[in-house]
Amino acid sequence: MKLTGNLVFSAVISAALCTLLATSAEAQPHVFSAAKLQNEPYRPLTAVKAGKDVPASPDPLVSYRWKRTGADDDLQIYLLKPETMVSDTPEAFSVRRQAPDIDVTVSSPCDLMFDFGRVSAGWLEFECDNLSGQVECSISEFNEPAVFNAGSRHPRKTLAPARYGKVFRLELNDELYEGVRYAWIHVRSVDKPLRIKNVRLVCQARPANYEGSFDADDPMLNRIWYTAAYTVRLNFLKDYFGAILMERSDRFSWTGDAHTSQAASLVAFGNYEFVRKNLLHTADQSNGILSYPLYWVQSLVDYYLYTGDGELLGQLCDNACAKLDDALEHFDDPRSPAFYGWDERLGAGFEDPGCPESRMALKMLTIQTTGRFASAMAASGREDLARKYSTLAQAKARPYLASPEVFDEYDIFALSDAINAGAVPSSLWNEIWQRTYSDRLQRVSYSPFNQYFVLNAMARMGRHAEAMNTIDDCWGGQIRYGATTFFEVFRPSWNLCSLGENDAPVNNQCGYTSLTHPWSAGVAKWLTEEVLGVKPETPGFGTFSVTPHLTSGLSRVSGDVPTPKGIVSFSLDVRQGTSCLVVPDGTRASLSLPLMGCRDLKVTLDGKPLAAEAFTPTHARFPEIGPGSHSLVIDYPSEPLSAKADEVLEYAIPASAVSEDSLTGGDWKGVYGSKGYCLFSYDGPGADRILLPADCRGITLGKQTPCHWAAETSDPRALVSNREGDGSRSLGSVVTGDPAPCMQTMTIDVDYRTSSPYRLTLYFVDWDNAGRRSAIELFDLATRRLLSPVHMVRDYSGGRYVTFEVDRPVRVRICQVRGTNAAVSALFLD
Repeated sequence: MKLTGNLVFSAVISAALCTLLATSAEAQPHVFSAAKLQNEPYRPLTAVKAGKDVPASPDPLVSYRWKRTGADDDLQIYLLKPETMVSDTPEAFSVRRQAPDIDVTVSSPCDLMFDFGRVSAGWLEFECDNLSGQVECSISEFNEPAVFNAGSRHPRKTLAPARYGKVFRLELNDELYEGVRYAWIHVRSVDKPLRIKNVRLVCQARPANYEGSFDADDPMLNRIWYTAAYTVRLNFLKDYFGAILMERSDRFSWTGDAHTSQAASLVAFGNYEFVRKNLLHTADQSNGILSYPLYWVQSLVDYYLYTGDGELLGQLCDNACAKLDDALEHFDDPRSPAFYGWDERLGAGFEDPGCPESRMALKMLTIQTTGRFASAMAASGREDLARKYSTLAQAKARPYLASPEVFDEYDIFALSDAINAGAVPSSLWNEIWQRTYSDRLQRVSYSPFNQYFVLNAMARMGRHAEAMNTIDDCWGGQIRYGATTFFEVFRPSWNLCSLGENDAPVNNQCGYTSLTHPWSAGVAKWLTEEVLGVKPETPGFGTFSVTPHLTSGLSRVSGDVPTPKGIVSFSLDVRQGTSCLVVPDGTRASLSLPLMGCRDLKVTLDGKPLAAEAFTPTHARFPEIGPGSHSLVIDYPSEPLSAKADEVLEYAIPASAVSEDSLTGGDWKGVYGSKGYCLFSYDGPGADRILLPADCRGITLGKQTPCHWAAETSDPRALVSNREGDGSRSLGSVVTGDPAPCMQTMTIDVDYRTSSPYRLTLYFVDWDNAGRRSAIELFDLATRRLLSPVHMVRDYSGGRYVTFEVDRPVRVRICQVRGTNAAVSALFLD
């Protein structure tokens, strides 16, 4: 099922859903005008529509403007109407008015599902004059009512609405708002026909104007930039940058998350006062994670570069020094980072955060942060601290520069942090690229947060064309999945397996997956600084560089970047040979134009010839340009060429090497397990029956909970005994630890070191018909690199075998998607 904005539904969507209404015109926010309700927390929206519409943006407020914004502004509210409505029982109601002004009369039980077209930070309300019977409501970021982990105020996002006269509101927590795109009104029983009308989301917004912009001749890039910006704006709370929008027990400020959120905010909104306030708010937070204080220091440096606010830098200088001193003091000690990212190669979040990749990455992050802070100290006139930290950064980097072969054992995360830190000689970049980065699939991190730092390293190595491929894989893939906000985690293969657009996502080692996670927004800053090419060189944009990179078929880019001295505007069209640059008063611009495969560019600035003063392999650099609105004409002597990186995204074990069997049931003997097997909890919880081949060094389970379903049963789904002459059946399993946070997965490490390929088969049974839907991820056991597309296992109440063609030791990760938990009953080797 696919539900998107501006979609006209066909006569039958699926067996479960039938069409009720066609889409409305594009939804627009409405000033809140209803009578003030009890517990209504904020005043109506004061912004007015003042700018042009931006089709690339999912934000209904993208063209709205507040007269002024400040760090202490309170939240405001506006209404959003649904774009579509469907029902499982079309004969249960009659329509008076269609979307967006819903007005229906319900005469019998049914479920009404509303799509508001984008995720919003809000709560569901509707009006009913004569509500009787039993009614509940649900909300979700995806197209099924959401369920989250224990610790949430209401883990199940379904509840009877609170009543305020004729208005009914779904209240799931004290702050009211959740991440909502879809909403349901479940009419469980009806005493008399109900008239339901004015279904709406009451959405909260913190005043923030779009001062930045981005536009290129690749519509997907534009959608990515604006979706990143919207993701950040949704998570602006009254006093700080939020971290997670849908309440799942951890909705508070995470210091590391704020780094990329603030980075995106600087280029999209220029709301410096609020960024300043958040830096103060998080100054003494670490969330118990060793990298997060370093990200805080990097955020402080970013803020100083973008604003020139030396006062705040001075105020927080001792704090930053203490953070760096602590990291440097423990540079070589065995402390675990506690967390470095959700990617399997980084220890899968909290599972193995002390793995070598994370430890090395933390060292390189320490070097990079120390060096960046030293540069900020030099720019602010603190030569004593600049010398101290520059010397320390160089001393820590020196052994790696002298013996870079130490990096041979590491993957993209440690290497990206090392490249960003300047701890890898540039003479080795090509060699490292071929060894570690050239595989397009393995460049994609499971976490868009970590992907941002990989992109920075790719830009430093001059691999902008390949970086564009990775941006499309990671962030473009999310949009193709149906995203209107960016996710906490994502794999491109979600679009290849049986996950449909806006389906419930895979819940992985991160726990229940957030589909609105601002730590994924760093790509907006990267696009502004590397594709548009505008970035500060001295604090407060006293001087700034303009170095656009038009690769991957791009021929045009334009955009605005807020600065304390005014808006920098830049546009370049290499096919038309035109460019415009607005340099605010008090600033100077260093312009480098892309050669696009040419060499002898002829450029005029405001009608006068402008000669390049230097060339790089990709750009011509021109003398500094002073304040003013400037027009350039560029004469390329031949057709400008936009460099492309023709790469494919390939899996070592393709989807075609995975098969399913739903017919064999429990009669596995003679079909599976010719070389070995493990029948989980066959004789009771944790009492497995195991037979392994000699060259299998073991099967190791992680995070699982043993479960015994049935003994001495005749149910054909139960596994027949492995013992000769014994026709009895029993069934056990291992299951994930739902609903505890971050316990939505389990791992099975199969250390089978055979010289020839083998078949690995898993047997799934949803014994108690609990609606289980699970996903399987497969990794190289040694490198933790992803081997195969995510495989979705649906409808396994009757028993289902999933077989992989494997050629090495592997880690299998079983992930809960829906249902009570994920459950697997046996593993077979053939």
